[in-house]
Amino acid sequence: MICEKEYSSRKENISPLKNTEKLINSIIDVRSCNKPTNRLWFRGVRSSKFRHVYGEPAKREKCYDNIKITKNAHDSQFCAVNPKFVAVVTEVAGGGAFLVLPIDNTGRLDFNAYRVTGHRGPVLDIKWNPFNDNIIASCSDDCTVKLWHIPDGGLSTHLSDWLVELVGHKRRVAYIEWHPTAENILFSAGFDHLVIVWDIEKGEAISVIDSHPDVIYSMSLNRDGSLLATTCKDKKLRVIEPRNGIVKSEGICHAGSKASKVIFLGASGRLLTTGFSRHSDRQYSLWDENDLSRPLATDTIDSSSGVVFPFYDPDTNIVYLAGKGDGNIRYYEIVDEPPYVHFLSQFLSGNPQRGLGVMPKRGVNTGICEVFRFYKLHTTRNLCEPIGMIVPRKSDQFHDDLYPDTVSPKPALTAQEWISGRNAMPILMSMKTGANVNNVLPPKPRVHKTIPPIPVIPSAENNKKKFAFLSTTTIPDYRPKDEISSYLEKSQKTTTNQNTKFQQLQQKFGNVANNTVSNHKDEEIPLLKQISSIDNINIEELRKSYLRQSEELRMTKKQLANSEMRIKELEDQIRRLQKHASA
Repeated sequence: MICEKEYSSRKENISPLKNTEKLINSIIDVRSCNKPTNRLWFRGVRSSKFRHVYGEPAKREKCYDNIKITKNAHDSQFCAVNPKFVAVVTEVAGGGAFLVLPIDNTGRLDFNAYRVTGHRGPVLDIKWNPFNDNIIASCSDDCTVKLWHIPDGGLSTHLSDWLVELVGHKRRVAYIEWHPTAENILFSAGFDHLVIVWDIEKGEAISVIDSHPDVIYSMSLNRDGSLLATTCKDKKLRVIEPRNGIVKSEGICHAGSKASKVIFLGASGRLLTTGFSRHSDRQYSLWDENDLSRPLATDTIDSSSGVVFPFYDPDTNIVYLAGKGDGNIRYYEIVDEPPYVHFLSQFLSGNPQRGLGVMPKRGVNTGICEVFRFYKLHTTRNLCEPIGMIVPRKSDQFHDDLYPDTVSPKPALTAQEWISGRNAMPILMSMKTGANVNNVLPPKPRVHKTIPPIPVIPSAENNKKKFAFLSTTTIPDYRPKDEISSYLEKSQKTTTNQNTKFQQLQQKFGNVANNTVSNHKDEEIPLLKQISSIDNINIEELRKSYLRQSEELRMTKKQLANSEMRIKELEDQIRRLQKHASA
């Protein structure tokens, strides 16, 4: 290698032949003599606080074992989670059912556990209401969408009475989605190529979106619920205004023939799709919601055959890509500058997954720096395994940079406000204090009425009464037993004294004012009956309160006994480990 000055001096003594000059030019290294004018960009390790995020599976005793997970080949998650319950679609002979367990009811499940058994066909998708942790929606092969109320303690018997039945699809219903900010708004997509927007309080359809010529593969709503994105078998990605069904933009997303999935990236105005290339390679693409003619970025994931499901965390701007039928979960960080998507790491497992449920952000454990939590349904084992995505931090204090204000379980709009054209961002809550951060209009008043027995297909009036009844708060009576018994004795003495006093007055003044007593006899006796009935009502209410408190005390004692038994088992295990270590 020679420098440019040496080259110029040698060139004078060399015959000006073209071939010789080209040869000399090819061996020139200008960098050895001249400093570059433009600074080169160094492609080093990108700085990110989520670069070392890792997945930590739960221990076996913290998993949900012995669950007969459905073997349906439908492209759905078959699992839904919230801070109270975990729901899993199960395999049954005839009809459809899904299991609902309290979130703390881990371990080996009883084979005859109670289930929700109201559908006549296999259940294809389930989703919890984001504003009511006791309401879950399910769609089925029987062309219906049904809503169920789950009591706080879980199911005590097989549940076959639904709250609302939504009938409108002509073929099986494949996917359902709740509106992220408006109350009582539900979206359903069926194999009849329709997306129906429901008002579940009235039990009727708001609008029917007929913009798809073929089977719908997935749907997703943006941050305020003003836009709906769908992928279809015709390989097109569409962004639709859900209230009027107008297609805002559309374009070809993936050239492969297998199913593609889409998810909105919060309020950034971008979407991410997963699908297959023309050569059947799995890939993802990033899109601008206003221009779907070409993607902002596209990259190949691998060459596996399972459908890839995207999950997005708007608080950390991390996208998780999980393949159905494999055990890998890859995660990427989304930024506003090109190339937009940066690979972070992946969670590897030898156990393939049939579906994944996602815990809402308000349900993660901030004490161990957990930023996301999956509930993995194993393909080969009857197991539901929690997997926490954790940022390694030494301090166990609350980290404000990891937990910004997140979505709260409070609706920002009523159904009628959203139908009329209003949009609103979600109400946020602090992960540290749990209090709402931004305020909206005061909630509408609730009418507390006792609902009538639920018919097979309830009317709109019955639906209103049911939701009003479910919104009431039960106020337990925590007075001590002695106070209740003393109140009962006092009520009985008062009634006895009143009856005795009336008899004494009747005997004392019977001869003097016999006519007066006889004239007012018809007025006094009904008055006494009214007083006695009021006392009986009070006694009945106190008796019910006492029985309710006795039941709560019995359940508390049972939980305490179970805890003591568990402590003894752990102590025995520690002793065995100590003996084994000493040996």
